[in-house]
Amino acid sequence: MTAPTLASVGAAEALLHREARLLDARRFEEWLDLFTRDGLYWIPVRFEPDGHEGSAEEAGGGDLRSDVHIIYDDAERRGERVWRILHTPVLDQRPPSRTIHVVTNVEVDAEPADDGATRVWCCQLINEMRPGGQGQVGLNNPRCFAARCEYRLRQVDGEWRFALKKLSLLNADQPLYNLTFIV
Repeated sequence: MTAPTLASVGAAEALLHREARLLDARRFEEWLDLFTRDGLYWIPVRFEPDGHEGSAEEAGGGDLRSDVHIIYDDAERRGERVWRILHTPVLDQRPPSRTIHVVTNVEVDAEPADDGATRVWCCQLINEMRPGGQGQVGLNNPRCFAARCEYRLRQVDGEWRFALKKLSLLNADQPLYNLTFIV
């Protein structure tokens, strides 16, 4: 059996920066294409300060499908999330959020994960603001979300894709209102 090909730091950074640009430009349908078919977009309800605390399967302390999460989206749920944001008149994103994603401290593990994917670690600052009228609660107030992130990258047709995007939000265990944009 041949050893899996690992992504370089440069390839990982390029993919993470592309994701940030797509999200900030609200090009969510293109963002969906950054995932593998079995890819997972996950925001746990607990902050994991190290981020290096085991696999996605281990981190929930049991069956992740029955645990509580802020977001736990497979391909179908990601597609539904994007469709709702872009094509339905839900008030949660009317007016739409403006975001700036900052990616930093990118590290690539020297060894593949158990599934052969490249494990990538980084920190992100997600800045969000929803403009609106003066009387609208929660609007016109910039918010900043800090996160430690784990990505797992796999090659699909010669291009790196996300098999996992996991964000451990610094304030995950605090009240979060209207987290309806793509973090």
